[in-house]
Formats: sequence, structure tokens, C-alpha cells
Amino acid sequence: MKIAIATNTLAGSGKAVKLAAAIQTILTKKKITSQIFTEKEWDNRLYQFDQVWIAGGDGTVNYFVNQYNDIKIPLCIFNGGTGNDFYALLYGKTTTEAQVNHVLQTTPKPIDAGKCNEKYFLNGVGIGFDGAVAKGLQGVNKFGGKTSFMLSVLKHILFYKEQQYTISSAEKTVEGKFMMISIANGTRYGGGFFVAPLAKADDGLFDTILVKPLSVFKRLRYLPVIEKGKHLNLPFIDYYNTQKITIKSDRPIQLHLDGEYAESNEFIIEILPAHFNFIF
Repeated sequence: MKIAIATNTLAGSGKAVKLAAAIQTILTKKKITSQIFTEKEWDNRLYQFDQVWIAGGDGTVNYFVNQYNDIKIPLCIFNGGTGNDFYALLYGKTTTEAQVNHVLQTTPKPIDAGKCNEKYFLNGVGIGFDGAVAKGLQGVNKFGGKTSFMLSVLKHILFYKEQQYTISSAEKTVEGKFMMISIANGTRYGGGFFVAPLAKADDGLFDTILVKPLSVFKRLRYLPVIEKGKHLNLPFIDYYNTQKITIKSDRPIQLHLDGEYAESNEFIIEILPAHFNFIF
């Protein structure tokens, strides 16, 4: 077996590079061939390996699936970033060595992906409030995934203003102002906010959560509720499943894909069932 270890020198302020080296040491002791590739070395050579192990956070994983959106080689993720939400969905809490042993003994399983305009994602899309939070994190020295995220959240709780959207899917079409629009494949993002607690990454469906406008007081009150994933039955929440959804606005829509910021006046978001194979 030959394993490629794909890592990002910037992920986790250098944590991912050290993690990749630790993984390689464990594999060497097991007499398994491996090679480390930093982000500048990601090329067609990765297709020649039996498996690709990604050492990094959600941003690294997002960059990887956009570089290799057609890859069918089995993949896995090791938590080497500041945000590790999709990793947590698949692996929970474990040590590096325990995860290596588990992955080596486990059969790959298909995982859904998403496509938003021409970009791919694994975990989910956040529009409106979440997009503004992601924009606020651009260029910030992330000294802790959840800490930096929370600082941006608190700022936007006070100052964010909802905008008008037209949201269309096979299930329904709605128009109006919304604070948050979450199109989720995974259960959580932002370092542990369970925005879509019932989501499954292998069911061929997105969990869609629409949050109606809220006052500053209600934003503060319900932030901890959303963090714990206890919000789906609240009166200002519209929750449903879909395979494809179009979101339009007459102003630029602020959006994140797996934490990576983007904006446009229209986004078409569709599920790609069983698109990647992950070992978990």
C-alpha cells in the first residue's frame, strides 16, 4: 500500500505539517510506504497512490476537494487545522495513532458532496449572517478556531442587517428577509456550532435551515441554543430537506463554503450523492 499525505503549511499555524510528519512516522514503523505533499506540491502524482490522507482543517479539505473534485481514491482527514468540523463528524475524538490504526482496518464508504455554482464543498454553505462572519474572518490571524469565530459572531450579532432573498427548490419557493440560510451536508461548523444537528453526509439530501430576522436581544438569547443544536423547532426556524436550491438577491449575497468566503447575486447549490469515498 502507498499512502499520500496531503497537508497545508498554513493550516493550524503549522500544526498540520507537524501532524503529517507524525502520521508518516507511525506508517514507517508499520512498514507502510507514504509520501508527504504540501499544498504547492499537489498535482497528478496523488492519483497514483492507494489512499490520500489529508492533514489539515476544513479549509484544507475544501481546497483539496476543489483541486481533486473527480478523485475516487479513498480519502481520510486528520485534524490539523483551526476548524475541524467535518473531521469531527466522521471521526469524533481520537488520538492520531488510534485513528491511523482504525483507518488501516476500515473499508471506505461513499460520502455526499455539494456544488455551489462552480465550487465544491463537503460540510455546508452558510448565507447571510454566517457569510458576514466568514468575511469578517478574512485576513485574521486565527489563534483558535472557535475563539476567532466567536469574536466575529459577537460583532455581527450587534451590527448585522438582514437582506431580502428569493429561495427556490422543488419543495417550496419563499421570498423575504432572513438572518441565516444554512444548506448543510454535515452537522456543524464554526468550531462546534451544531447548525444542522440531524444532517447526514450520506443520505443524498441537504438539511436546509432558514432563520427569520431576529432582534439583537433574541440573537444573544438563542446563540447558545443554536450552538447546542436545539433550535429546529423554534418558531422563527424553517427546516426542510432538499437536493437542489437556488438563492437570489438584488444585492451581493455573502456566503461561506466550508468556511471559505464567496459572494454573488445568485447561488445554485446541488447535492452530489456518494461523490467521494472516505475511510471512517
